[in-house]
Amino acid sequence: MQAVRSRKPEWLRARIGSGPGFRRMEALIRRHRLHTVCEEALCPNRGRCWEHGRATVMILGKRCTRSCGFCSVSSSRPVAPDPAEPQRVAEAVRGMGLREVVLTSVTRDDLADGGLGVWAETIRRVCEAVPGIAVEALIPDFGGSAQAVRRVVEAGAAVLGHNLETVPSRYARARPQAEYGRSLGILTAAAETGVITKTAMMVGLGETESDVIRVMKDARSAGCEIFCIGQYLQPTREHLPVERYVEPGGFETYARRGREIGFPVVVSAPLARSSYYSEEQAAYVRGRLASKSEAA
Repeated sequence: MQAVRSRKPEWLRARIGSGPGFRRMEALIRRHRLHTVCEEALCPNRGRCWEHGRATVMILGKRCTRSCGFCSVSSSRPVAPDPAEPQRVAEAVRGMGLREVVLTSVTRDDLADGGLGVWAETIRRVCEAVPGIAVEALIPDFGGSAQAVRRVVEAGAAVLGHNLETVPSRYARARPQAEYGRSLGILTAAAETGVITKTAMMVGLGETESDVIRVMKDARSAGCEIFCIGQYLQPTREHLPVERYVEPGGFETYARRGREIGFPVVVSAPLARSSYYSEEQAAYVRGRLASKSEAA
């Protein structure tokens, strides 16, 4: 399949933020010296999310030890973790006035624990700073460690996300240092703890519809409750090219098939991303957490 040479379709055009909410969020991020996946991954939703007071905080620096073919995050040599980062993140989240927040990180294969200690400390600090907040932890694979998953959940994560990103046949090009089975194992380990589990993938990298449905079925079998699917967009000319633009109707089809497979929540839209705010997801998470609280 050849790369798409035409301009992006109209439904993929996003506005650049400039309103008061956007400027406030930008100032808050700069003041606390935070990294966000919104900026580092060139997310098309940054304007919309920041204007509404939402940002996905990226911990453990902005340099990743992996070199995924779709990701614009720098893969240069990382620096040592900043011991003050967990508290800075907690103060920033409190300043945002959020009741739900998404935390993510680069992959730190250079660290003995993969950055797990920083992850656990950051979640604990955020939960202490904002009692009752729902933390969504979008984690790397930690080398496939189920114990690492349990520590993230024990630290206070309400939602545990780990992205499958693409179909198995595209891993060699898109995620050369990752393994599809290992990522499924992370999702299985998360679901076994009872935490709300989530994954996401991109389309437009040469996969077929049946490939996508297979990933959905695998994720559901692993215990995932929330599935997110969006269009891959090439961040720079050095990254993998777009091989297909899926029309909005195609995303509606994926949403319907996902619900048929058994996902309680399917977020499927051209600009949907794993950190994309969905009221459907928010309502589901609030309901699940309320039920868990009543049961306790």
